[in-house]
Amino acid sequence: MPDSKPLAPIQGGKHKIFLGYAAGVGKTHAMLEEAHRRASRGQDVVIGIIESRNRAPIEVLSIGLEQIPPLEKGGHLQLDVAAIIARKPEVVLVDDLQATNAPGSKNEKRWQDVNEILGAGIRVLSTVNVQHLESLNDNIADITGIAIASTVPDQMLHEADEVEYVDVTPRALLRRLERGDVILHPSVQEESKDFYRVGNLNALREIAMREAASRVDEDLDEYRKEKRIEKPWATRDLVMICISPTRSALRLIRRGWRMGQRMRGEVLAVNVEEGSIGDRERKILEDDFKLAERLGIKTFTLKGELAPTLIEFAKEKNVTHLIIGHPNRSRFQELLKPPVLTELVKALKTVDILVVATESTVAEH
Repeated sequence: MPDSKPLAPIQGGKHKIFLGYAAGVGKTHAMLEEAHRRASRGQDVVIGIIESRNRAPIEVLSIGLEQIPPLEKGGHLQLDVAAIIARKPEVVLVDDLQATNAPGSKNEKRWQDVNEILGAGIRVLSTVNVQHLESLNDNIADITGIAIASTVPDQMLHEADEVEYVDVTPRALLRRLERGDVILHPSVQEESKDFYRVGNLNALREIAMREAASRVDEDLDEYRKEKRIEKPWATRDLVMICISPTRSALRLIRRGWRMGQRMRGEVLAVNVEEGSIGDRERKILEDDFKLAERLGIKTFTLKGELAPTLIEFAKEKNVTHLIIGHPNRSRFQELLKPPVLTELVKALKTVDILVVATESTVAEH
């Protein structure tokens, strides 16, 4: 179950998160290095809480930065939110965003403390590992066999002003662990042998990279909207399959999925409803969407005129490759209205369009 109530929008300070895939990758180190760079430029930087666990490099890096003493409650160290807000620095450092506060505290979780600080107009630098994101809880348990108790709402990551991914290879991380450079929290030391396996770490690393890449995509989409850039930018491969209810698109879906696999890109399947359809057409769509879902392809049903709707959606999603069935139109139909393919080619000049032959002999309208 979620740890707490949904987040309210935060107005005020900016938030930068240092994201990793496991304890020991260097998030706290990276955060402290940035803190010193900011301090050298004249910014007022303080430490709210650093979980050093007696790690010498972290303690050395903390020297020279003002520290607001954390509160100690029932063996828990937690942020002194009131003292931080009263001190009102420009920047405060907060380690382990997912940490749980002592029972009876005003806020149950450290990320809730951070929201208060941000609301007071103070910039926050914080750290968190990908396994603590709430939506990934079940996936992480399936991969590692360990249930993660403390979670952070995904909204914290997606609403952060900046996310920096901190990386090291799994084998390098295991060597750090063997040398004693990584000191785990007492609550997870017994589970560390199961958690810190090369396969687990590779999987977690890929998930963390995808989360960071997703955040970059969000920033890019926001920039394109802000600058009113309609032309798609090929910053990643995104295949869009156009599905019609008038004939089976199974071959298109399989071709699109294979293309996405080769490119290591994302694949979408799109159907545009221009009006009502009959039972036969509905059955065709159901079969097409079932195959797409089995292959892990996201499906979309849109309403509107076919060509303009596909063009708008392709631009919005920054599509790089589009797959469409071979037109099956009479000369009379082409005289009445330009074929969809012609409109797509004219409007999507930076998109590669693949026309695939289909098995069905049912004519398009």
